[in-house]
Amino acid sequence: MPWFSLQAESIPRADIEQACQRLLDEARTRLKHDFRRVLLLPPDLTRAHSGAGWITETLYNLLPKSCDIHVIPTLGQHVPHTEAENKWMFGSIPHERIHAHDWRNGVVRVGTIPAEKVKETTGGKADWEIPIDLNTSLMQEPWDLIVNVGHVVPHEVLGFANHNKNYFIGLGGKETICASHLAAGVYGIENNLGNLITPLRACYNWAEEKYLGHLPDVYLQVVMKRDPQNKLVHTGVFVGDDLETYLQAARLSREVNITTFDQPIKKIVAHMQGDEFRSTWVANKAVYRTRMAMADGGELLIIAPGLERFGEQPDVDKLIRKYGYAPTREVLELYKTNADLQDLAHGAAHLIHGTSEGRFTIRYAPGGGHLTKADIEQVKFAYADYEETLKRYPIDKMKEGWNTMPDGEEIFYISTPSAGLWSTKQRLERATSA
Repeated sequence: MPWFSLQAESIPRADIEQACQRLLDEARTRLKHDFRRVLLLPPDLTRAHSGAGWITETLYNLLPKSCDIHVIPTLGQHVPHTEAENKWMFGSIPHERIHAHDWRNGVVRVGTIPAEKVKETTGGKADWEIPIDLNTSLMQEPWDLIVNVGHVVPHEVLGFANHNKNYFIGLGGKETICASHLAAGVYGIENNLGNLITPLRACYNWAEEKYLGHLPDVYLQVVMKRDPQNKLVHTGVFVGDDLETYLQAARLSREVNITTFDQPIKKIVAHMQGDEFRSTWVANKAVYRTRMAMADGGELLIIAPGLERFGEQPDVDKLIRKYGYAPTREVLELYKTNADLQDLAHGAAHLIHGTSEGRFTIRYAPGGGHLTKADIEQVKFAYADYEETLKRYPIDKMKEGWNTMPDGEEIFYISTPSAGLWSTKQRLERATSA
């Protein structure tokens, strides 16, 4: 069970700061020692809207000044933060205390999730082992306390984000991330979304119990929802060191972060914030979180003012440009015969996640002038001019949800797709019963 939890329509920041102090007091009592070296593991800036930055800063400042505190944003294979981005997200925490995770060269082999376990959990759709390579500092340096800070929200790979995702993806190595994402991809994104325990989550739970039980860790999980003024507010805080801590948070997220419809939607307009989403690797959350609501033959228009590239890493960017977001069957056939897809299997999984399978049009309106019409169409997306799109769909004037445009067009507007999941009732019921 969780050590403690908070739930309310809107939890004030002061109450969350008090929860941070209570977490440290409770950890000191349970672990029966003072904290000399502490590791804080927040998400990266693509989760900045969750408040994880100021929560991490609060924990940092509540710890004794004599404590040796280090922060590793759980980047996975995302681009490391600049000093300015660290200051923007983590405030007063000194830059030299914040370390970039190196998913290629900064990991150590911890163990393996056997192929038999992967095959069992995925119903035979994936039948390979998943090596567990984790951040070297996490595993080899002495820590008196490790605090995982995270936002629990529907997720395309793990059903719901956070909990041990911070370890196995956020601090994972290349082989772990590749094998994991491909397993989740072939199992099916729509079979993962909205499920409390997906096959990959079951594998990670097994690996955490087997390989990480010695870590002096605790999870601080937040759940958010939109208030009547359409502002994202904290509605749940769950603190504990067990699976039930995650499950309680995920159940609340399933209740408040999933919007269902009786009928599929013909046109969705989604806005991906420019200060958080600079690649389609992360901006495609607009695709993942809305695909179960999209009508066949419909259109998803993604307004992305900060879009600069496709992949988070140059080699993955090159891969996406080469193959594009093709249907699953096509990607899997290409995977069998192309070494670059096999070497970057998480990239192959990303291509699978980002396709509409030909059901609906995915149209990007990129700002900033970094990606041209030819670039967007090269990866099998449709293109829209950014300035013209903003004239027709003014994101500063549209309301969350249904809007009727001046010419009578009906569209559904989502300002923060990464904060939820949208689905028809029928598709969600089918997915969560799988």
